[in-house]
Amino acid sequence: MRWDAFGDGPPVVLVHGTPFSSYVWHDIARALAGSHRVFVWDLLGYGASAKHAGQDVSLAAQTRVFAALLDHWRLVEPAVVAHGFGGATALRTLLLERRRFSRLALVDAVAVAPWGTGLFRLVQQHAGVFAELPATHHEAVVRAHIRTAAHQALPAPVEDALVAPWLGLEGQAAHYRQVQQNSQRFTDDVQNRYPEIDIPVMIVWGEQGAWLPTAHAHQLHDLIPGSRLRFIPDAGHLVQFDAPATLTAELLAFLTETGGRER
Repeated sequence: MRWDAFGDGPPVVLVHGTPFSSYVWHDIARALAGSHRVFVWDLLGYGASAKHAGQDVSLAAQTRVFAALLDHWRLVEPAVVAHGFGGATALRTLLLERRRFSRLALVDAVAVAPWGTGLFRLVQQHAGVFAELPATHHEAVVRAHIRTAAHQALPAPVEDALVAPWLGLEGQAAHYRQVQQNSQRFTDDVQNRYPEIDIPVMIVWGEQGAWLPTAHAHQLHDLIPGSRLRFIPDAGHLVQFDAPATLTAELLAFLTETGGRER
């Protein structure tokens, strides 16, 4: 596992989604480090973490890894900020692995049914075919898919950094492996338990997201007692790049407040 920690103050763990890496938190992590001890990590099989044939990179595996990392870091009740697929990882860790968080921010989180883009489902049905794509065609598919996650055009260096872990023979195999191994059943396991959550929760959603509809945000808000819901205009699924200043301000306000859940 590849991870890093920097800054001083109360601990906050940033969890990325798919098909991304901790790079999505690049600028926001630096901003939060001014007042917090920030932990970032690449999920197993993602980014700079290990990738190999036969690897279990399912949401069940990521949940176990996250719980083990929290133990390794000796974090008892950190704040957690989770994006996309990372939202499911965080929620499963909270509810199934029984790790306590002081508070939880869910950013365009994969959490309620149904989820998975059309391409995600197509790859699940034909993972072997996609894994055999010529390298240039594979890169074109990954780039096109990642572009749809943002409402604004991604700067070329950002797009390159998001695509890079999935290139080469190892990266291409890993990309389709993680899609093939994951499905809605991993959130179905916990969706009916969201009313049990008793910590402050903030749900942040890009209003223009093409991957997860705003209806999911409202549904999640209704399921988690006392949660608060914030929509960010002119932002898609990759809120971190579409509206970094707005997202950072929302997170800082949430992480530093002294109050609890909304009523």
